[in-house]
Amino acid sequence: MRMPAIFVGHGSPMHALGQGAVVRHWARLGGELPRPRAILCISAHWETDRPAVTDLDPPPTIHDFGGFPAELYELHYPAPGSPELVAELQHLVPELRRDTEWGLDHGTWAPLRHIFPAADIPVVQFSLARAFDPAGHNTLARRLAPLREAGVLIVGSGNIVHNLRRVKGSGGAPHEWAEVFDAAVAERLEADDADALIKYPALSPAARLAVPTPEHYLPLLYVLGVRHPEDRLHFFNKFIEMGSLSMRSFILHAGGEEYEL
Repeated sequence: MRMPAIFVGHGSPMHALGQGAVVRHWARLGGELPRPRAILCISAHWETDRPAVTDLDPPPTIHDFGGFPAELYELHYPAPGSPELVAELQHLVPELRRDTEWGLDHGTWAPLRHIFPAADIPVVQFSLARAFDPAGHNTLARRLAPLREAGVLIVGSGNIVHNLRRVKGSGGAPHEWAEVFDAAVAERLEADDADALIKYPALSPAARLAVPTPEHYLPLLYVLGVRHPEDRLHFFNKFIEMGSLSMRSFILHAGGEEYEL
């Protein structure tokens, strides 16, 4: 069975503690997904000079943020690592560097602690290599596609719109440019227009504010890279938080599966 592939808008680390709509959808997703043998996550929060993969068993929980409540720093996601998946990845990407210092940052563990709360599925992180442009990231991602046929759930974790300098209070309405760019990306996803999504600065004038730096957008290109021609697309968490953080997420899945998120 071909495993789904998911892009998760992870937003604030506070969602790790929360009980709101985002968390409810993450929990429901975990109840509907087939159980993977391992999870490969591409998080916005791990950038390296060249492609790298976490090679620790278990990988530590990294609290890669500051200024939040003490209870957030007490959370841990004790999932095992997977030497087997690391070996498979190195076969697919021979130039991959095995990293024994990084672990699971909040782009990975904050959603996963609600999607798979038992933390009993092996998890490996794959870095964002600074050497690549968007097209290079997407090309690299295509080499990972066989993992879906081997029981691996591929998760990209970032945000379609991510501008921390323009955030509003928790009840702030979305900026118009955030809504415009979020809608433009959704439209191109539905059209399976990978080329337009790779060339996202030309997608809309709103891209300048919606993606001021690329790291939160790039995980989306990894999910696009493993898209199968017969995949169906299902959106969830289709809203913008704090004015400038799009929580829009999506799942790519085989036609026979249904998701009610």
